[in-house]
Amino acid sequence: MSEIESGALDLEFILDEANKQQKPELRLWLRMLSTTKLISQEIRRRLRAEFSATLPQFDLLAQLYREPDGLRLGELSKRTMVTNGNVTGLVERLEQDGLVKRETPDGDRRVTVARLTERGTEYFSAMAEAHERWLKDLMADVDHATVDTMLTDVNRLKKSAGNHLSGS
Repeated sequence: MSEIESGALDLEFILDEANKQQKPELRLWLRMLSTTKLISQEIRRRLRAEFSATLPQFDLLAQLYREPDGLRLGELSKRTMVTNGNVTGLVERLEQDGLVKRETPDGDRRVTVARLTERGTEYFSAMAEAHERWLKDLMADVDHATVDTMLTDVNRLKKSAGNHLSGS
């Protein structure tokens, strides 16, 4: 078993085997968390190996790909759930690589918009195609009917959680 697999599985063994039937909600949450961790770690590894990119870079490029007119850095921060300072650093690095350009619309230096360059669009397209292949590969042993059922069930779970958030 690889280090990645054992790290993800450790989350599931937090509960004693005897408690399995007593805590199904906790077991479900741990199973979802460990599965997300397992897949995320593998996606991160493949991004590094094939594109010399990080997952935050991929996420930022994905947001810009969806917005051809670009996005303000503050909006990028919200959408990627990365701090403003870290978004600035990510954008600077991607700009150095020729994938992103920064602009100040109407000469307003208080506002910075980032957008993909042509090279950035081509680069992200290749990454997105690979990302889709990787996910299909990682889920190859799960039939389409099960994926559809899980999508429906996880959506219900997400709605339930949303209905019971503090401060809602």
